[in-house]
Amino acid sequence: MAKDAADLHVERWRDHWIDVTFDDEVEAFTVRVNNVVRFLKDTKHAAVVELGMQDFEYDTLHTLMIRDTPGHASPGALAQDLGVSNAGMTGRLDALEKQGLVKRMAGADDRRRVDVEVTRAGAAAWRRAMDLRGRAEDELAAALTRRELVTLNRLLKKLTLHIEESGGVS
Repeated sequence: MAKDAADLHVERWRDHWIDVTFDDEVEAFTVRVNNVVRFLKDTKHAAVVELGMQDFEYDTLHTLMIRDTPGHASPGALAQDLGVSNAGMTGRLDALEKQGLVKRMAGADDRRRVDVEVTRAGAAAWRRAMDLRGRAEDELAAALTRRELVTLNRLLKKLTLHIEESGGVS
């Protein structure tokens, strides 16, 4: 098999940092995972740019669409899910509303409350971005056999559970 960027990285480290101890396999693993994450971020960004959106706008729309109540949320719940302030969420919603991707309305049960709802245009934009991202993700996964993909998922799940059990990711 040909060398990849992780192999070259490990070789450089080994040759230049002989006083630093590291495990070649662990180092190569982390470089490869970071490269896959970078690829996924880049493909998301390309999809967002194609739609004429900014990353934070897409992230807000995506978070709104993947909720237990798809396409509906309070601004506070969205802010919490995205880890932004209420003021930051107001700015995001202003931009999305100006583009016609979401609308804010008085709550059905309490008129003092504001709810956010995705519009048809917002749902269509989200679906287009998901299609673009999905194609790139499918092309990446096509490098593996089905059995390899299942094995990779099992191993990544094991790592994810370890992180979650140690309190590393919420």
